Parts: sequence; structure tokens; C-alpha cells
Amino acid sequence: MLVVGAGPTGLVASLLLERQGVETLLVERRDGAQGAPAAHVVNARSFEICRAAGVDAAAIRAAAKPPEDAGYAYWVTRLGGEVIGRLPFECQGEDQLDLTPTPLRNLSQNRFEPILADALGKAGREPRFGMQWEGSEADGASVVSRVRDLASDVVHEVRSRYVVGADGAASRVRKSLGIEVVGPDRIQSFVMVHFRAVLRGIPEVPPGVLFFVCDPEAGGGAFVIHDLDSEAVFMHPFDPDAESPDDYDAARCEALVRGALAQDDLPLEVATIGSWTMTAQVAERYRAGRLFLAGDAAHRFPPTGGLGLNSGVQDAHNLAWKLAMVLDGLAPESLLDSYERERRPIARQNADQSLKNALKMVQVSQALGVTDLGAESAARLRAVLSDPEARAKAADAVADQAEHFDMPGLQLGFGYAEGALVRDDEPVPEIAPRVFTPSGRPGSRLPHVWLGDPEDDVSLLDRIPLDAFALVTGPDAGGWREAAAAIEGLRVVPLSRERATGLDVWLQRAGIAADGALLVRPDQHVAWRARGASANAARELAEAWATVRRGG
Repeated sequence: MLVVGAGPTGLVASLLLERQGVETLLVERRDGAQGAPAAHVVNARSFEICRAAGVDAAAIRAAAKPPEDAGYAYWVTRLGGEVIGRLPFECQGEDQLDLTPTPLRNLSQNRFEPILADALGKAGREPRFGMQWEGSEADGASVVSRVRDLASDVVHEVRSRYVVGADGAASRVRKSLGIEVVGPDRIQSFVMVHFRAVLRGIPEVPPGVLFFVCDPEAGGGAFVIHDLDSEAVFMHPFDPDAESPDDYDAARCEALVRGALAQDDLPLEVATIGSWTMTAQVAERYRAGRLFLAGDAAHRFPPTGGLGLNSGVQDAHNLAWKLAMVLDGLAPESLLDSYERERRPIARQNADQSLKNALKMVQVSQALGVTDLGAESAARLRAVLSDPEARAKAADAVADQAEHFDMPGLQLGFGYAEGALVRDDEPVPEIAPRVFTPSGRPGSRLPHVWLGDPEDDVSLLDRIPLDAFALVTGPDAGGWREAAAAIEGLRVVPLSRERATGLDVWLQRAGIAADGALLVRPDQHVAWRARGASANAARELAEAWATVRRGG
């Protein structure tokens, strides 16, 4: 299997495939791992996937920022200046352990990627850096790809059954296939200034992860604090029609950062400078023959919601088991058609919500009287901050952004309406971004429950194999367990009242009685549900099993 792109999506795809016995070649045109911070939110679902793939949990805990450091988003005049408002940043507390074994954390991409690469190395595979994908042609039951070694300029031919294009927003794979992207292509452009500084301990800089700079005289923008002890990024808006990113050298970027700081003599060092454009786009297709798109190659979202990296990891999770089963002869090729049918609607949903969050942010600027970067806007801001009534309206505008930073319904509650599943009589609910209600509805992620005490750190999700379907059965579901025994390769995961902490609550969430069962896919999504016992258990289970393996 050829995987193009060694960002989080490609690394997870390669890791999951290797864990299922599929040999991969992972190529990346960069000469090494991500050096500068980029994405920084890794949500609960992505961590669950990492857990299933055997990624080092201790390494993740050590690299992620604790909630006390990264638990708030702020609106400030300048970093270290007056605080205008703040909001909690996502659901990171211990209360989330009732819903997931791995709550959301802030983990910068440049720290996350090496952990994934280490897990891949332990699985026997290393990314091949400095290797650029040039093109692919179908050749019967396989694909022949050309991969250029950028150091030697030698072009190698690689034959594989399939190709996964996880090569980012400017995907060469996608462009070669002529697949268009749908949605706004330039919402706003930014210069990204990655700088090193120690911000911890400065009294005027409270612990937090995002600081939106509101003073027009500071030039606007936002700080992302990747580590209070070492590094941050300043996002400065610019107009690419009026100037080039090349106009922003180290001296100018340092001046921009200092202009947005209340303490302009803070020791700091500009490490890297980049630029990016905010878009909200989804590819028209996710597949062309034996080539698939995943991650930013398939979709790009505004960062307002932290859904981009996570959606890519979930793409990889959805696709890897299907590829592995088809390659192993355990499912027909039609199963692969369900990838786009399941994942593209989720991408569209995430793009729409991220764009909504981005556009809604203007409410705060309006309430503060900031319409541009001129002196009049600065004067209006000072007037608002000195007027209790106007300031209260600004506080309301900040509070109205809460959904932006609290979206467990999208992060854990996303589900598939069609695809490799058998729908039942429960309708697909309209997504509520701030509300996550665990469900056993086919298409949903299997509800979590602790098997033993939470301190034992064993979740029901941990019992779902990467390489096989599982039938999760209630404590009185002997009939379903007997039916499962007749299906080769189907694992049975029996739940007992003695082992499952809070089993009755879990049964209610799953929507089954004690004699019911859930057929669960290797990606931990429910494929079929039996609410209770059946006199025709063997036939019903066999029919569901066959339908799901065909892709619905």
C-alpha cells in the first residue's frame, strides 16, 4: 500500500494498516517531520483512535498541555494587556471520563507527529522523507506510481494495490485526478510567526491557549500559546493582493509580535515564518479507481473549531480497515465505496460549522467598535471599555462564541447515515455541536463504558479489534453469542454486570436490553443493532454481517 504524505493523517493511515498486517510505503516530500507548530487540538475521538492503534499513551500525556495551562480562550487588548473576556476551551475535565477514556487535549502537531512516527517505527515501518509522488497509472489489479527522490533526482516505480493521498491541502494526488474542491477558497490570509519565548509567570498573561488581540493599534491577529514555557505562534492577517509573504522578514515579524504584546521588551526569538489561507472546501470525490483522498487532501476547514487534523485521523480510521479487509479477501471491493459515502458528509458538516464559527467572531469586533485598524476604531474600543453598559454588551458577544470552543457533539457524536451499516428505526438526529449523547444507533461510535474501575484504564472501546468485527452482547444475550459462534472471524465481546461499571446506564445509551447486541466495526462504529433477543438470531446476524461487509 502506498501512502502519500506523512502528516497526522498519513501516519495514522500507515500505522493502522501495518497493525492489520498490510505492508505500506509512506512517502513525504518534506525533508523531515513538521518543525513548526501548526494544528494544536487533538480531540477525544482522535486519541481513542491512537489508543486503538497502540500509540504510546504516556508519550501523549507528556507532550500534551494540561487543562490548567490550556483551558481558556481570551479576548485581550494585547497579550499581557487588559482582558476583555474569556471562555473555557473545550471539554478537558475529569468529568469527560464517563464519555471517553481519552479527553481532548492541546497537543501541537510538531509534537504529535513524532509520537505517531515512533509508533509506526515500532510497527516496523518508517516514513520515507524527501520523496515526492509524481503520478500513478492503473495497471490491472494494481497501481504503478512514480516517486522522485528529491536528493538524488532518481524516479522510482512503486507498484501497489491502492494509493492513499494524504498529501495536504495542495494535494498533488487530488490535482492529478482532476478532482475539484467545493467551497470558498479564500476567507482570510495570515502570516504565521512562530517565536520562542517564556510566557509562564508573567502576571499579565493568564494561562490559556488562544488570545485574540483586539486593539487596532496592535494590528489585530491572535496568539496560539503552544507551550507557556517555550513557544507560541502569532497569526497576523494580511492581504495577498496587496503584498507578498516574502515581504515579511524576521525583523518585520518580530516587530509585529512586539506590537501585539503589552510588554514589548519581552525576550523572544523568531523561529520560523509561514503563511496560510483560511478556506472551507470539500473535495467533490474521495476516490478515483484505486486512489483515495484523506485529510486535508479531501477537505480544508477554518481552524475555528479544531476539526481539521482530527477529521483527517478519522478518515484514516474509516478507510484503513476497509482496505485491509478487501486486501485480505474478507470483503468485496464494494466495501470501499462506503468510504466516501460515510466521510464526505462529515467533512461537509465540519466545514460548515467551522465557517459558521469563523464568521460569528465578527460579533465581538462589532461590539467593541472595531471595524478596521485605524485610530477611530482604537478610540471606539477605549470608549467601550470605559462604559459599563457597552462593556456588558461586549461580554455578551464573547459569551455568544461559546459553541466555537465546546463541540463534543461534532467531535464524538458524529455518525454515518448510510454506508457499511444496517439502519434501524431510530432516525439520524440533527447534530447539536455542544451536546454529545452516546448512542448505539447504527453509524454511531460505540458508547464507552469502563470495564472495571476507571483506574484500571480498560474501556469497552479497547476490546474492539482493529482487524475484525465484534459482537458486543448484553449479559443475558446467550442467543446472540451462540449465533456469533457460527460466523468465522467474528469476535464476541460479552458484557457482564460484574465487569462493566455502570452497565445499566450503558445499555440505555446503547438502546438495547440485557439480551440485545451490537455488531461493531473495526473502527468502533456500530454497524447493526439487535435491541433484544430473537428467535431468528442466527439468520438475522448472518444477514447483517453480509450486508455490512458489502458496504451496505
